Amino acid sequence: MRLGLNIGFVYGGDDHLDHLRLVKEAEALGFSVTWAAEAYGSDAATLLSWIAAQTTTIDVGAAVFQIPARTPAMTAMTAATLDRLSNGRFRLGLGVSGPQVSEGWHGVRFSQPLLRTREYVDIVNAALRRETVAYEGKYFTLPLPDGPGKALKLTVRPIRDHVPVYLAAVGPKNLELAGEIADGWLGILNDPGFLGEQLNHIKTGRRRRSAEPRQQDLDGFDVVVTTPLMTGDDIQAAADPVRGYAALYIGGMGSREKNFYNALAVRMGYAEEAKEIQDLYLDKKHREAMAAVPFGFLDSISLLGSKERMADKLTAYAEAGATTVALTPFASTVEQRIADLRTAAEALELSGVGN
Repeated sequence: MRLGLNIGFVYGGDDHLDHLRLVKEAEALGFSVTWAAEAYGSDAATLLSWIAAQTTTIDVGAAVFQIPARTPAMTAMTAATLDRLSNGRFRLGLGVSGPQVSEGWHGVRFSQPLLRTREYVDIVNAALRRETVAYEGKYFTLPLPDGPGKALKLTVRPIRDHVPVYLAAVGPKNLELAGEIADGWLGILNDPGFLGEQLNHIKTGRRRRSAEPRQQDLDGFDVVVTTPLMTGDDIQAAADPVRGYAALYIGGMGSREKNFYNALAVRMGYAEEAKEIQDLYLDKKHREAMAAVPFGFLDSISLLGSKERMADKLTAYAEAGATTVALTPFASTVEQRIADLRTAAEALELSGVGN
């Protein structure tokens, strides 16, 4: 099992410089990858290219490029360019986002996300293989019929023969799709005790992918669990900075009718708590929503406390099937976040499950 780093977004000021300090520390510690996100602020491609230009060994990954934000051809162009400029260190994470961002920000209907994702990945992979791309699907047709368009081939060569594709997936059907068409899964709100159920859905997808027994299990498939990180002697206090993050996803990342993360919390056994958090959050009672997140839930999805406690949790992740633990440091200063990354690296060594 390897460690990764989530740097999230750029908000303004000098936070991009803090991100760079964290990435360079993670690289020195032997972390395998750093992931950057996008929603409706900073884009991931620009941040990753800037990071890649100032590092040499750590992979740079999109977590995620939003499918409604780019045509599949544009994503293939960006992926090939990033792979070329990083000397083969780019990982392509994709996700459909949610209805509010897809329809409200990008103006793209959030309909049949599974089929849209399947077609999108088909075209991206064909383009990255440098095939002459012609495609007829429900959502994507290349070239357009009855016009001057022609089937084209990507002119820039990626460094690698295959740029790894990851899917951000939450629901059971989307997890199956990740197993079927992707090289890895970007998980969130991951409890080692619930991870096995999620991986069973991914294995179902893997069985559709190939008749070869080796490819029906998770051999070669990267299971990335996104994990908040906070050190401290007081475990309850260490969990508190994670409350806002958990409340946002469970309560505010979507509408009352459609919130994939709320549904995930329900499947994890927190039905009553998930409803209360969402009711409070959507009523603009954000502090109350944060307070309503159970400590047990926060502890289950995070690395909290001492090096020894973290080592036990990393062992649990490895035994459950995780191959990469992508850490999101929650300390208030960059100096403390760097110190926490060092503690996590020591915890992985102590656990004995590191690669």
